[in-house]
Order: sequence, then C-alpha cells, then structure tokens
Amino acid sequence: MTESPGLRPHKAYPSTCGLGNLYRFVEPVLLFLIKRRGRSYGYELASDLPEYALTGAEIEVAALYRTLRQLEENGCVESEWDLEHTGPARRVYRLTQHGEEHLKEWMQVLDYMSDAMQRLIGGYRERGGSTEDAAAEIVTVNSGG
Repeated sequence: MTESPGLRPHKAYPSTCGLGNLYRFVEPVLLFLIKRRGRSYGYELASDLPEYALTGAEIEVAALYRTLRQLEENGCVESEWDLEHTGPARRVYRLTQHGEEHLKEWMQVLDYMSDAMQRLIGGYRERGGSTEDAAAEIVTVNSGG
C-alpha cells in the first residue's frame, strides 16, 4: 500500500480498507472542530480529532498543522497568536465565512458518500455478505482493545 503523507495506516489494515489513503478526510473534521469550539488551538484539535476521525489511520501532528496552514492559505480559517496566556505564544484558529461554506460543501459530499456506502453495503448483505465480524474488529481496534 502506498502511504499517504502524514498518515500511518493502522496495522490492523494491511490494505486500503483502513481508508488511510484518504488523508484529506482530516480537512472536514478540522473545519467541524473549529466551528464547534469557535476558536481553537492546534493541540485541542489534535486531542479532539480521534472522536470524529473518518479513517483508521493515525494523523501525525505535522500533517494536522500542514492541513491547518493549507486551510488558512485557502481562506477557510484565520489564525492569530494568543499572547494572553502564560508560557509560549500559541496560535489560535477560527473559521471564516469561506470556511463555513467549505464545511457545508464537505458535509454534502460526505452525506452523499454515506448514502452511497449504505446502498453498497445493503447490496452486499442482500447477496449473503456479512460485515458483522469486520465491524466488531474495527470497533475493537479503534477503541484500543
């Protein structure tokens, strides 16, 4: 499997079944997390990311910050240095209007994909296929078990 930059496929998935090659799926999650918090620091985003991660791949912190920089270059987020806290300055991110629109587009795409995946899985099950064993393994792997 070709590894995507910034991602480590989960060892439980020796092929692309772990969705590790879909590295851009971190983008909608980051946009959502920033929207949910209003303003957020990178380490907060990194700690919240696993809750909404769309892949089984581990997101490297460097990849998270590269994605944030790209979102900023594209006008989806703005950042500024927070100098009010003790300790080193931290960059705080907030969503722009363009970012709100981009998040909405992502949600429409993901909603469509979710429906399409459900149709595919339903068709597979109608023909006698079972996803129960695989689903139980994924839950165990993602919960650290």
